[in-house]
Amino acid sequence: MAAGRDEMRALADASLARGDALGWFEELYRRAGPDHARVPWADGVPNPLLVEWLAGPDAAGLRGRALVVGCGYGDDAERLAEAGFAVTAFDVAPTAIEACRARWSGSRVDYVVADALAPPPAWRGAFHFVLESNTLQVLPPGVRAPLLGQLAATLAPGGRLLVLCRGRDPGEPEGQLPWPLTRDELDAVRAHGLEPVRFEDLLDGEAPPVRRFRALYQRPPVG
Repeated sequence: MAAGRDEMRALADASLARGDALGWFEELYRRAGPDHARVPWADGVPNPLLVEWLAGPDAAGLRGRALVVGCGYGDDAERLAEAGFAVTAFDVAPTAIEACRARWSGSRVDYVVADALAPPPAWRGAFHFVLESNTLQVLPPGVRAPLLGQLAATLAPGGRLLVLCRGRDPGEPEGQLPWPLTRDELDAVRAHGLEPVRFEDLLDGEAPPVRRFRALYQRPPVG
């Protein structure tokens, strides 16, 4: 894992130095090839905070079209499909999407290549649920607010956005990539018409535990 994170940071640094916040993802997946463990966030299972959330009251009765941001190798997308959502999952890295289609042959999930900062116009207002899991924390601060704005725009009236990320207080240093976010950074979606539903400040099951935020927002229903 340490070697994978060192490689990730070197690729990200080089890409950011070129003014490209997203270009390094494809290079990371291409280098990993069939060795999925070389990608630091590829655990081979759905995010435990998502699995727990799906079993709780906030997910009860929430179904319809779902969008998974930066889907990686597809574990979260497949879990949402199992839960009854009609899932579209995207990643900016074509190699990641190719791996998803091969790994989940016959899946009901629609895996597509797309840029979170410039999503297809047809996605605007099209989804009942959007999952952002650990993508914001590997992007520089200047990109996070625009990305959240784009995600907010994909929600239909009454739709919900769930954000899972590392968390920190405003006065704490960001440290190395992956960079934890503050609650204020996430609450920026309120400027795009979303309302906070629930905010959870948690410690995960890693050793040592990592502070995580699980934040749920909703676009108000019409009428």
